Amino acid sequence: MPEAPLLELRGLRTQFGEGAGAVRAVNGVDLSLRAGEVLGIVGESGCGKTVLALSILRLIDPPGRIAAGQVLFDGQDVLAMPPRALTALRGRDIAMIFQQPKASLDPVMRIGAQIAEPLRLRGGRGRKAAWREAVELLAAVGLPNPDEKARAYPHEISGGQAQRVMIAIALALRPRLLIADEPTTALDVTVQAQILDLLRERCRALGTALILVTHDIGVIAQMADRVAVMYAGRVVENAPVAEILSRPAHPYTQGLLRSAPVMGAVQARLREIPGGIPDLGRPIPGCAFAPRCTSRAEAGPERCDRQAPPSFLPQPGWQARCWLQAGAPAAEPLPEGWS
Repeated sequence: MPEAPLLELRGLRTQFGEGAGAVRAVNGVDLSLRAGEVLGIVGESGCGKTVLALSILRLIDPPGRIAAGQVLFDGQDVLAMPPRALTALRGRDIAMIFQQPKASLDPVMRIGAQIAEPLRLRGGRGRKAAWREAVELLAAVGLPNPDEKARAYPHEISGGQAQRVMIAIALALRPRLLIADEPTTALDVTVQAQILDLLRERCRALGTALILVTHDIGVIAQMADRVAVMYAGRVVENAPVAEILSRPAHPYTQGLLRSAPVMGAVQARLREIPGGIPDLGRPIPGCAFAPRCTSRAEAGPERCDRQAPPSFLPQPGWQARCWLQAGAPAAEPLPEGWS
């Protein structure tokens, strides 16, 4: 019998505003994640990656709202949880590393105290035990002189060290799922590699599943088991990382790979994807990527412009939302009125 997913998103839709001009930042997303698996979510800025990550933990503030769908964690719908159960879930079972780690830390609170706080309030440790464990966590994430760093304030450490602190806080209660939103943004290449190695090692040691949100295909290649490619609020391709990298099925995925630098290759100029992400506040009658797609002639321009494609199955466990795959079986019927 197949293992039940740890996390399952069904028809998730998050929008900002109401009525005809509402922006559907996440538009009917279906995804699943098994225990211990690493799922990469990749796409351009503005495609909905961060909104999707925040929606999983119901962290969408007005004027945004989760308008439809389910977020099932271990079979329980997070979107239907009462406030007390939701508070218990956050940090204990699902933790998140936000963008800009220094901005996420309390500037007037010592680093050790920020790690010890969830251990005391939600982990049942006493004050001294929580502090000792905080120091141990700082050592585990590779910070030198952890006793000294525990007494420091956020302004006294570097950006790379702040990211390590955020990882220590997120993993303090040994969550079953960690969501990392652009965890290496604004860090130099050497520190990026260290942070990614740390995430992989700590999640593997704890058996923690990881959702890694990034725009960097190289990071996905290094870290992920599976990849979900997002465009204009939708997952347009979802497949094992080896398949995505070797023979992507969706033209947008192909464009992302062509636009990424290849180590050791001589490239005069990277190939860009023409155009930009569409205005999500306006109805999109067909494929959202059609105006930028260089494969429209092969797929059939009129169909691409007028009818949104469903998810097709090029192979079991591999979905692509593109009319080029129309010869493959559909993974789901096209929802009525889907725009």
